Amino acid sequence: MNTSLAAGPRSSPVDPTDSRLLGALPAADLLRWLPYLEPVSLPAGTLLPRGRQGPGHVYFPTTASISVMHTTYEGDSLEIVAIGNEGMVGLQAIMGRGSALDSAEVRVGGHAYRVRKDWLHSEFHHCTVVMGLLLRYTQTLMTHTAQSAVCNTHHSLEQRLCRCLLGTLDRCRDASMALTHECLSTMLGVRREGVTGVAGKLQRAGEIDYRRGRMTVVNRPALEARSCECYRVVKAEYDHLLPASAPVEHRAPWKTVLPPTTPTPWAHLAHPAHLAHPPHPAHPAHPAHLGAQHRVHADAAVMAR
Repeated sequence: MNTSLAAGPRSSPVDPTDSRLLGALPAADLLRWLPYLEPVSLPAGTLLPRGRQGPGHVYFPTTASISVMHTTYEGDSLEIVAIGNEGMVGLQAIMGRGSALDSAEVRVGGHAYRVRKDWLHSEFHHCTVVMGLLLRYTQTLMTHTAQSAVCNTHHSLEQRLCRCLLGTLDRCRDASMALTHECLSTMLGVRREGVTGVAGKLQRAGEIDYRRGRMTVVNRPALEARSCECYRVVKAEYDHLLPASAPVEHRAPWKTVLPPTTPTPWAHLAHPAHLAHPPHPAHPAHPAHLGAQHRVHADAAVMAR
């Protein structure tokens, strides 16, 4: 199992608002977060550290899809919930200091941002805007988890597989996904032969195409028609909580602060040691490496708030 994470600048552009949850933060609050957001690459199969294993981080996926799994004493595994650009992995950080009982594995490789758990815990209790957003997200995640439990119990494998493919498609924003039948069987908690049979039926119907470990959705409306109502219920909950993408005026402050030709400064910053606790929203810190001009833009964003 891959446990390594690649941090730092990437060859493709990254933007915190590629995470719908980060994009839902007000512009001035997201500006305060920039020094603490670390972009990372998450290859498929990466097992994210949990509990007291390694540095404690909370992950905000942008293009990766992460499965929160539960494994029984007998070794049987089932995906409890899948998280992508609509959410975060490590919610227990705002609940207290306890460790998670479930594991989190990257199912579809991609990118994410991460922050330290202790920093987010402090930010949650110091900023009412952040607290409100994360509490609403927690409620939405609970609905998602409950709907998944209903789906796993009452709906057919065909309906569940279609729901799984549609949800992964939304998170990765690419019609072609690196998903094997073995991977899908683990996510759904069923035997691989069952997935192979249903996937073959969908492929013969011209709704998906499976080649060399890549699943491509060819006819999305047909998959939506086959899926149970659980996909639509969960999607509606997230759409109610989060914008589909950050508005242009929302992106403007850090598009100015961080022009596309400039390397992302927070990739080299990690977590500034001189700020043990997050600054109060009315007095955001301005890391020296951003320069005087950038601080002016940040000040203007806060004054306009």
